[in-house]
Amino acid sequence: MQTVALLGLGVMGSGMAQNLLKAGFPLIVYNRTRAKADALSSQGARVADTPKEAARDAQVIVSMVGDDTASQAIWLGEDGALVGAQPGAIAVECSTLSLEWVRELSGLAASHRLAFLDSPVTGSKDAAAAGELRLLVGGDADVLEGARPVLEAVSRRIDRFGPTGSGALTKLINNLMGGVQAVVLAEGLALAERAGLDMEQVVSLIINGAPGSPLVKGKAARMAGRDYTDTQFALKWMHKDTTYALRAADEFGAPMPTLAAAREVYRLARNLGLDEADFAAVVEALRVRSASDLAP
Repeated sequence: MQTVALLGLGVMGSGMAQNLLKAGFPLIVYNRTRAKADALSSQGARVADTPKEAARDAQVIVSMVGDDTASQAIWLGEDGALVGAQPGAIAVECSTLSLEWVRELSGLAASHRLAFLDSPVTGSKDAAAAGELRLLVGGDADVLEGARPVLEAVSRRIDRFGPTGSGALTKLINNLMGGVQAVVLAEGLALAERAGLDMEQVVSLIINGAPGSPLVKGKAARMAGRDYTDTQFALKWMHKDTTYALRAADEFGAPMPTLAAAREVYRLARNLGLDEADFAAVVEALRVRSASDLAP
């Protein structure tokens, strides 16, 4: 079996690591906070001190981190995975990143004689733990086939959307739409609260009616009940994804007025110290503003 290096053991990476081990892949792990990596050593994973060390013996190198800055720290520099990887290995970037960095990373991988896939994921931490992620892939079809056994171990479905960058852009489109849905849901619930409506009735109407998308069904009760502690997807990451999506929209000249407004609401929520809360907490930015508006 292919030896796999997994770089990044956050909410999603930890679940992916567990499933790779269950599938029997020899696994080398790296995480900036070593304690998360050490927890996997008793299950058979080899723990590396640097991304370079982790990549050295791997045929497939998977990164799952939070943003462009973290991805750059994984791949670049004297201790980065690019200089450690053996020629012919497949680099798979599963993080949700900006389109410009994904393209740059693809070129850097090629200069080190590595194949490359951008393969961001959809699904919650529960899906990662269950091996039920959906992978949105950009890159050559032949490269995907080379990495497929590894990717199938962490996913329920793999879709190739086209050449390099296609997976990254599709993921940003997916997340921008989810981010906007959450903000408009928050606006509706904040209005219902301000008007003194029965929130249980309102939530039931919304989730069982035309607006009741899977996202709305998952977030409405949490917003109404101020339940943000079991973070499925952190608010800071939704703000990041809306930012990257706006950058991509600028490149293609696509107007995004609704997304721009939604991103501002996430920024207001971050200013309240809600970075690590589930992104359902975006409603608190509107609650605070409503309370301010009502003050004498």
